[in-house]
Amino acid sequence: MKQINYSLRLSGALIAFMTLMIIPVRSQVNMKLGGGIGVISPVSDFSGSTLGYYIGSNYGFGSGINIQGKAKFGLSGLNLVGEIDYSSLQNTGNSEPGQGSVDISQTIMVLKVGPEFHFSIPVLPIVPYIGANIALNRFGGETTFRGVSKVPSATYSVKEATRLGVGFSVGTEVSIGPLLSLDFNCSYNFMNVSGKEWNDVNPGINQRIDSYLTLNDGIDPQYAAGDDKHFIGSERSINSALFTVSILFGL
Repeated sequence: MKQINYSLRLSGALIAFMTLMIIPVRSQVNMKLGGGIGVISPVSDFSGSTLGYYIGSNYGFGSGINIQGKAKFGLSGLNLVGEIDYSSLQNTGNSEPGQGSVDISQTIMVLKVGPEFHFSIPVLPIVPYIGANIALNRFGGETTFRGVSKVPSATYSVKEATRLGVGFSVGTEVSIGPLLSLDFNCSYNFMNVSGKEWNDVNPGINQRIDSYLTLNDGIDPQYAAGDDKHFIGSERSINSALFTVSILFGL
C-alpha cells in the first residue's frame, strides 16, 4: 500500500508540474471525440522470447495491435485527455532449445487520463503536443503448453490482474477540415509502476504451472536457486512503446 501511495503522489506531482510549467496556447472551450488503431511494442521484461518466458526471466511477447477510443477536452487553455485502449499480443516458440511448444497471448485493457499541452505553429495546420497520464491497466491472457518439460500439456487461462501505471507521450494533430483532424501519437508506458506481486492460484499444490497462471511480476516468496517449481527470483517490469493514429471529430 505504501508503494501504491508513493507512486500515486509521484505521478500526480509530475503531471501537476507539467501543468504549471507549460503555457497552453488555447483558451476556448472545445471537445474532440474519436478513435484509432496502432502498434504496441513490449519493452524491458515484457519483451523477449518463449525461452525466457519458460524460465521466468521475461514475458516473451512480440509487437501487437492496439485499438483505442479518445476524448479531448479543452477548458481555459488546459487540455484534458481520456483514453480507453485495448491491446493484444502473442508469441509462439519453444520452451527449451529444440523442444517443447509454447503459445502465449496477452490482452490489456487500459484506462488513461492526463493533461496534454499544445503548441501553435503559425499558418501551418498542425499542432504538436506533449502529454502525461496515469493509467489503470487490466491484464489477461492464455497459455498453451505442448510437450513441455515439467508442465502438463494443456491450454491455461491466466488470471486477470490490475496494475497502476504512468505514461508520457508526444504527438501532432493535423487538421483536415473545420471539425476534423488526424492525431499521430507516440507514447512510452510504465504499466506496472505499483502493485507488483506474486500469486499462487493453487496454494495447496506445489507445482511449476502456478508460476504461469497469473501475471506474477513480483518475486516468488518461495524462490530458491535451482528450484524448478519456484523460479521467479526478481521483479519484472512491464513497459511498452505505443504508436497510434486516430481520427478526431470536433464538437
